Amino acid sequence: MKNKSVDVVLVGAGIMSATLGALLKEVAPEWNIVIVEKLDAAGKESSDPWNNAGTGHSGLCELNYSVEQKDGSIDVTKAIKINEQFQVSRQFWSYLVNSGQLSNPQDFIMPIPHMSLVEGDKNVNYMRKRYDVLSNNPLFAGMEYTEDTEVLKNWVPLMMEGRTSTDPIAATRIETGTDVNFGALTNMLISNLQQKGVDVRYNTKVKDVSRNSDGKWEVKVQGKRRTETITARFVFLGAGGGSLPLLQKSGISESKGIGGFPISGLFMVCKNPEIVKKHHAKVYSKAKIGAPPMSVPHLDTRVIDGEESLLYGPFAGFSPKFLKTGSFLDLPLSVKPHNLVTMLLAALKEFGLVKYLIGQLLLNDQKRLEDLHNFVPSAKLEDWDLLVAGQRVQVIKKGGNLQFGTEVVCAADGSIAALLGASPGASVVVDVMLNLMKDCFPQEFPTWEGKIKEMIPTYGIKLENNPELLKQVQESTAKALKLNQ
Repeated sequence: MKNKSVDVVLVGAGIMSATLGALLKEVAPEWNIVIVEKLDAAGKESSDPWNNAGTGHSGLCELNYSVEQKDGSIDVTKAIKINEQFQVSRQFWSYLVNSGQLSNPQDFIMPIPHMSLVEGDKNVNYMRKRYDVLSNNPLFAGMEYTEDTEVLKNWVPLMMEGRTSTDPIAATRIETGTDVNFGALTNMLISNLQQKGVDVRYNTKVKDVSRNSDGKWEVKVQGKRRTETITARFVFLGAGGGSLPLLQKSGISESKGIGGFPISGLFMVCKNPEIVKKHHAKVYSKAKIGAPPMSVPHLDTRVIDGEESLLYGPFAGFSPKFLKTGSFLDLPLSVKPHNLVTMLLAALKEFGLVKYLIGQLLLNDQKRLEDLHNFVPSAKLEDWDLLVAGQRVQVIKKGGNLQFGTEVVCAADGSIAALLGASPGASVVVDVMLNLMKDCFPQEFPTWEGKIKEMIPTYGIKLENNPELLKQVQESTAKALKLNQ
C-alpha cells in the first residue's frame, strides 16, 4: 500500500475528465493531477466513436429540443441553450488547435449537414412553425426548409429512393452541422495532458472514495500490481455510468435519494460504399410515443478513422450494467435505503418507458429492418450489421423523476463532483465543466477568468444577442477546425 497526495483526482479517462483536466491545466498549470481509468486506454466507454452517435449536438436537427406547447407554439429554449454551449466547445477546441496542443482537427471533427425530416400533416405543420421560429435566430442562420420531394431527392437521395408514401413530407437542413469523433478527441486531450505531466493510470480501478477529518478525499485505487491511496483536495467522478456507485460511496448528502436506470442502445451500421455514398447528412425525426428522448430515430453519416459509414437507430436495449464493461450487479447494488422510494416511484411513473423498452427488446432483425425502411425504403438486411452501443445511466431524482440529460452533482463545499446522465453530454462538455469549476472553485475562479476569456473569447456573452460576434466566432472556429475544407 502506497500513499500519494495531489491536488486533483479525475476518475475515468473519457471526454469529461479529459476536458476538465485540459481546462484546469490551462488555468492552474502548477496543480498535480492524476487520472484513474479502469480500462487499458482512454475513451473506450461512452466516448468511443462506436458507442455514441457522434452528433455535434447544437439543436440544429434534434426535434426533442424544440417542443410544441399545448397552445401550438414552439419552445426552442433548449435548442438555443445547447447551440450556445456547443459554440463554447468549438472555441476551446480551436484554442487548443491554434496553440499547437491539438493537431489535425479533421481527425476528430468533420462538416456534415444536420437535417430534420417528418411525415404527416400534423408533423409537417409542426416543422413549418419550428422553422419559422429558428430561422429568425442568428444561431440557426442558413437553415433551409422544403416540402418538395424533388429537393429532398437532392438532399437525401438514399432516403427518397423507393419511397412510395403519399403522406406530406417536410425537412430542414443546415450545412454547418458536424460529426465528432469524441474518442479521437479524448485521446488527443489525454496525450496532451500526459505531456504536461499529468499522471494517467490505466488498468486501475477505484475501490473506495472516503473523506478525511481534514476535508480532503482519500481515493483507494487498485492497479495490476498494487493498491494505493491517493489523497486529493478535489475529486471529479467522470466515469460515465460508473460515477453513480462512486458518488454513493462518497457519502455526501447531495448523493442521497438519487438513483440510476441503465439503458443500452443498438444501432444498425452500413459500410457498403455504394450505399454510403448516397447519403451525406445526419437526419433526425420524431421519437416514438413513449420513447425516451435519447431514442429519437436518426440516420447518420459517420466519419471514423477516415472512413465513412451510415448508422441508424438507436434501438433501446436493457442491461443492469452501468457500463459496457460493468457488472450485472450494478443496478441492484445501486439500490440503497435512501433511494429505494425514489426507484419505486420511478417504476410507477415511467410505465410508458418500461412498456417501450419491453417492445424494443422483443424486436428481431426483420422488425428492425422494417423500422429502418421508414428512413431507407430500399434497405436490405444483408447490407446492415447490428452494433451494441454504449450504456447510458439516466438519473432518477427524488420523487421518482427520471432525467434525460446531463446532470452535475457537487458537494456543498465543492470538494467532489460527479457528472451523470447522457445526451447532449460530450457536445456541451466545455460549458458544463466551466460551470463545474465556477461552483467547485469559487475562490480561484475569479483569477482564472482572464485565461478563460483568452481561450473562449465569448465566455459569458449570449451569442444569439450578438449576431456579428457570432459570425466572427463561427468563421474563426471553422477556420481553426478546418471545417471549410
